[in-house]
Amino acid sequence: MKKRLLISLFGLFTVFTVFAQQTIIKGSVKDAVSFEPIPDVSITIEETNQTTQTDANGSFVFSANVPLGEQVLKIFKEGYIVKRYPIVVNESRTVNISDMTLEFDVTNDQGLFTIALSDDELNDDTSGSDNISGLLSASMDVFQRTAAFEFSSSFFRVRGLDSENGSVLINGIEMNKLYDGRPQWGNWGGLNDMVRNQELTTGLTPSAYNFGGILGTTNMNTRASNYREGGQITYSSSNRSYTNRVMASYATGLMKDGWSMAVMLSRRWGDEGYQDATFYDANSFFASIEKQFGDKHSLNFTSIYAPNRRGKSSPNTQEVYDLKGIKYNDFWGYQDGEKRNSRIKEVEEPVLMLNHFWNISKKTKLNTNVGYQFGQIGNSRLDYAGGANPSPTYYQKLPSYFLSDPDGPDNAGAYEAEQEFLNNGQIDWNRLYDANLTNNVTGTTAAYALYEDRSDDKQLTLNSILNSEINQNIILNASVNYKKLKSSNFGEIIDVLGSNTGVFNVDSFDNYQYDTQNPNRVVGEGEKYRYNYNLFANVISGYAQAQFKFNKLDFYLSGSVTNTTYQREGLWEHSRFPGSQSYGKGEELTFDGFGAKAGFTYKITGKHLFDVNAGYITRAPSLRNTYSNSRENHNIVRNIEEEKVTAADASYIFRSPIVKARLTAYYSKIEDANEVGFYFADGLSGEDIESNDTSAFVQEVLQGIDKKNIGAELGIEAQVTPTIKLKGAASWGQFTYANNPDLYLTSASFNTPTGAISYGEANLKDYKVAGGPQGAYSVGFEYRDPDYWWFGATANFFTNTYIDINSLTRTKNFYSDADGLPFNDYDETIARELLKQEKFDDYMVINLVGGKSWKIDDKYVGFFASVGNLLDEEYKTGGFEQGRNANYRELRDDNANPTRVFGNKYWYARGINYFVNFYIRF
Repeated sequence: MKKRLLISLFGLFTVFTVFAQQTIIKGSVKDAVSFEPIPDVSITIEETNQTTQTDANGSFVFSANVPLGEQVLKIFKEGYIVKRYPIVVNESRTVNISDMTLEFDVTNDQGLFTIALSDDELNDDTSGSDNISGLLSASMDVFQRTAAFEFSSSFFRVRGLDSENGSVLINGIEMNKLYDGRPQWGNWGGLNDMVRNQELTTGLTPSAYNFGGILGTTNMNTRASNYREGGQITYSSSNRSYTNRVMASYATGLMKDGWSMAVMLSRRWGDEGYQDATFYDANSFFASIEKQFGDKHSLNFTSIYAPNRRGKSSPNTQEVYDLKGIKYNDFWGYQDGEKRNSRIKEVEEPVLMLNHFWNISKKTKLNTNVGYQFGQIGNSRLDYAGGANPSPTYYQKLPSYFLSDPDGPDNAGAYEAEQEFLNNGQIDWNRLYDANLTNNVTGTTAAYALYEDRSDDKQLTLNSILNSEINQNIILNASVNYKKLKSSNFGEIIDVLGSNTGVFNVDSFDNYQYDTQNPNRVVGEGEKYRYNYNLFANVISGYAQAQFKFNKLDFYLSGSVTNTTYQREGLWEHSRFPGSQSYGKGEELTFDGFGAKAGFTYKITGKHLFDVNAGYITRAPSLRNTYSNSRENHNIVRNIEEEKVTAADASYIFRSPIVKARLTAYYSKIEDANEVGFYFADGLSGEDIESNDTSAFVQEVLQGIDKKNIGAELGIEAQVTPTIKLKGAASWGQFTYANNPDLYLTSASFNTPTGAISYGEANLKDYKVAGGPQGAYSVGFEYRDPDYWWFGATANFFTNTYIDINSLTRTKNFYSDADGLPFNDYDETIARELLKQEKFDDYMVINLVGGKSWKIDDKYVGFFASVGNLLDEEYKTGGFEQGRNANYRELRDDNANPTRVFGNKYWYARGINYFVNFYIRF
């Protein structure tokens, strides 16, 4: 008995001895104000790439491969000021640094405020902008921060890619729309305090939540227990998108009974933003409630409701801007002494989520989620089926129309048009009402009406995400996902503008019946108009990923599979496409996709790293680019197939206590993509055009598009003194079409069985893909005073911005007459000049930012202010060639005019602008 006891005691002593001989770094992190533990803080041993996170109690530990000697611990969490703690690690000793503190970073708000002011520009097809890709990677990397907060006002796209190439998630549920693949950031606009807990990956680097796209993944965590206990009240003023904003938020933190709650209310409003009559009216509500059941299970419910309405602004020709200035907007006019905008975008799509978190063991976690999103998106516009075009910039109302008279310039007419446009130049609402009142007397339907293009979506999402640390070197990630969408699409009359009869539901251009089962129907306010159909989509996907971490080498392997089905259901029968061509359910389409990616990080030393990533993805086309004209028929884009995406990048990373830098070279190629566009075209050739009319409203289908993007990125920052940081970023890219895709047009005006005419290849190869500057460069500095005030300035340079070209003019239609025969006066030299892609002027933008905060007892009070485009630089951020001049003769003659009648249309950036923010945090 004594012998066994001695053996047991000896064994226990041995265990303790071995444990005591381990080299360990442990500690805890707490909030500097409340002194509450902070979970999910990243702790990194600099120059080793060893990283861990604090647990629910704010504690952490390093116990494997701990380096000896003088080390620096980097303590970081989004929203807090980064801290570095020097330590000395001795062999077989424990370094215990408990109760390290982090202070809330008031300067961190600047980026979120800037982003929030741009949410009206992020998802608007008519704005020509898609700069959200720059926001998807707004991480601590200096280049990504610069792209998000400095380059975004120029609609810069990271690596030249649209936002559909990145994934945006909330609690692991993907928020990218199935219609176009892009996130609708307005769905959670104004909720800055609640969406700041973000986990970000860039490019192809691995995410713990999904396979992701080639732009990376952003996951916003809204678990109630993750929010700092306390509240915040904020007031902001600006002249950008809105003029006023009020926000209030409060979180309980994790309470003793396992409950936690976080709520937020905000309102953003303004009668006018930077552009004329661009009102803004948005309210936002957020609530998250969580209950923790012991150490293993937690249930969280999140609700988001952020309805918003805003007035849009128009793109214009240079002639219009020269007359009216860059704030001019042709979508509005005075009614009863107030500005009324005819183009209003309204988004009202609540989001409900239920999330279950299961800690199966200390190293394995399973997260299961259910999300439901429903509501509507509406875009209004004027219908003028029985009257003249009410747009004040309609080409026959501008001076250029009179100066281009075939019989010689009509200078008197041009002067009268100029004076009328200068003195008025807006929609004449009274005239529209008068026309309808006149029609009331004769019993005629409305000449003018306001209608809305509506999309009412209902989407259910289910997924389960597994994360398991197999051992200290291997992490396994996996998930399964299911999405089900029903999208109801229709036009709806929202104002008959004084008519007492309604609107004739017939195509005024071709006299086709929109709804043959109810012919010659007159519709009133609140009734469907023009089109009515459903789109259905089902997506099943899964991915698995293994990450391997070693002292000198980290690498990962990841794969995904996806099955996507689409179907259209026509609720009306279009007379141009009778029977099963437009009515009832069409063909069910199935697409199979897969993805594979891999990468590694080689740690040459603690300061020097080399990172490589590569991937190949096949994916279903978006719903938007699957049907050639879903409003009228079931027709599918010809030869449609999965898109193929190839991407690779290689980076050199340097990290030291003073300097951090990253240099990246990248390559991506997208193949077999489709694009569907809508516009009115003149100068069409082909015998199938009805009545030999060479003008028609068309749907342009580009099929089999290849795009190639190559470039390099550089980000560098240096903490030259404890208070001064210098920073710089550069992006050079070349984004081009890599082939000559096929082009065909569809229109109700064409006499073909499918309503389509093929124009063969569009000669697009080597043309630049439009979408912001392809060269962007930034230099700046930040000064942080120990007395809690700070100031920063940046100078940003932009080059190589190109117009979006019209593809039809690059086909055989350009050199063919109405009968399809070549023009006998075609001059190649002139043609080459006409088809040259316009390149915008280079420009520089200077931005200033600064703020001050005070700590009063356990509260923070402060303000933040920024001035954008300090020098009031006028510059074009984008634009497109009009499709009205579709052939050589018309384009040549228009270019020969003193001022082009159908010149390119542009968007200009804001001039000098400001944003001021005041807050109290308690």
